[in-house]
Amino acid sequence: MSWVLGNWPQIWQYGIAHVLLSFPPVIAGFLISLPLGWLAARHRVTRGALLAAGGVLYAIPSLPLFVLLPSIIGTKILDPLNVEVALTIYAVALLLRTTADAFAAVDPGVRLSATAVGFGPWRRFLTVELPLAGPVLLAGVRVVSVSTVSLVSVGSVIGVNSLGFFFLDGYQRSFPTEVWVGIVGTVLIALVFDALLVLAGRLLMPWHARLRRARRRSRVPAGQQPALAEVLR
Repeated sequence: MSWVLGNWPQIWQYGIAHVLLSFPPVIAGFLISLPLGWLAARHRVTRGALLAAGGVLYAIPSLPLFVLLPSIIGTKILDPLNVEVALTIYAVALLLRTTADAFAAVDPGVRLSATAVGFGPWRRFLTVELPLAGPVLLAGVRVVSVSTVSLVSVGSVIGVNSLGFFFLDGYQRSFPTEVWVGIVGTVLIALVFDALLVLAGRLLMPWHARLRRARRRSRVPAGQQPALAEVLR
């Protein structure tokens, strides 16, 4: 504990760096995967090609990708952008299938009804398809956020420091406390990201929580439903 207190400024600095490296790939991956997933859900030919491409991208080992990216995008080897671009690629690869499945699960009858009442393609996407696909999309983003926070640590191997620095330094010095600081810090960041996503889901999709409560209530035996209603109220 004394080591943690004595090195708290460095721990805090690398923790903030870890957060800053984790946040952009999650957002960028989500924004990129939305149109691609929608396209995959609407057309069988593109679905197979896009999902296959996503599987290939996710199969690329992270460390070689971090090393090769500077020669591909023209950055320096220690540029944090290398890590962010690589993690965005992994985020898109993970989210593609989830996004495609989310939009494919939207009832075709709902889409037809929206078109029948005069909704154009953009309005139907934003006000009908996206909200209905929202819960599945949120589940996918939560998985991606945890994966991204974990993979950020690999960047320390090429000199882009984050909490992964403590893994390497603690291992080289045979100092378990330092390794545990890196592990606990990474897990805490992942938990905070997940909690924020859950909160965002409740704020942006309040109907989903009400629907889940209604489903739970419908599974309660008839004689117990009044008591449950009183508890929920």
